[in-house]
Amino acid sequence: MQSVQKKTNVLQDNGVVWRSGLRVAGALALLGLASGASADQLADIRKAGVLRVGVPQDFAPFGSVGPDLKPRGYDIDVATILAKGLNVSLELVPVASANRLPYLQTGKIDLIVSSLGKNAEREKVIDFSVPYAPFYSAVFGVKDMGVRSAADLAGHSVGVTRGSIEDLELTKMLPAGVNIKRYEDNATTITAFLTGQTELVATGNTVAATIAERSPRRKPVQKFVIKDSPCYVGLNKNEAALLKQVNKILTTYRSNGYLDRLSQQWFKSPLPASMGRS
Repeated sequence: MQSVQKKTNVLQDNGVVWRSGLRVAGALALLGLASGASADQLADIRKAGVLRVGVPQDFAPFGSVGPDLKPRGYDIDVATILAKGLNVSLELVPVASANRLPYLQTGKIDLIVSSLGKNAEREKVIDFSVPYAPFYSAVFGVKDMGVRSAADLAGHSVGVTRGSIEDLELTKMLPAGVNIKRYEDNATTITAFLTGQTELVATGNTVAATIAERSPRRKPVQKFVIKDSPCYVGLNKNEAALLKQVNKILTTYRSNGYLDRLSQQWFKSPLPASMGRS
């Protein structure tokens, strides 16, 4: 079986390499039958002097390509601090949800920093760092609304997309007297909030960040979290030394407030207190 070969374009800026149009993995890689893990991947990275990180290129605000054709986003900044912490150069490799695990397992990348959630199936084949990014559903409203929990929603109207995770989870915690308005798609739900048809909106933090950027006059501010599902750095199995260093770097940058500042910059809200540290 043959792999599909595409032209590789390389952009370099301040020591960061950005590769686009990488070779698509063949059938063996897609099935996860090969592994690029070494006996000590951390030692190999330091010897090579380069950290290859799989990042999103079309999932803002985690990662996208800016007007200057350079990658930008929360995950890009986190990849940068990981390379800095390891004292090596950074090579950014664009990945998609379908190929990020095969790329890791076949040695095309050393780490996944691509809004990766943790679940039991993935834990069978890769390891995870401590959480580094917020990914959650919450209730948002304008700044001066005094809502801090589901109990405070009584007497208020909340817009939500019918059948979404926000709809299902919020319904479980709603007190009596809440006017919940269900819409058929996300665009209509957002429009209802922006036009004042609803006082609050239940949605994902990335959607709220986009609303805040495009409509500052009705900027949604987080009131409380409905469901928390943070993101983790993905690593090959049994790379204890590399995992230890990645966790150390992430913990340091969370403790000194840097990750919180990134969250404010890209998601327009602080790191949620509910985001665990392990």
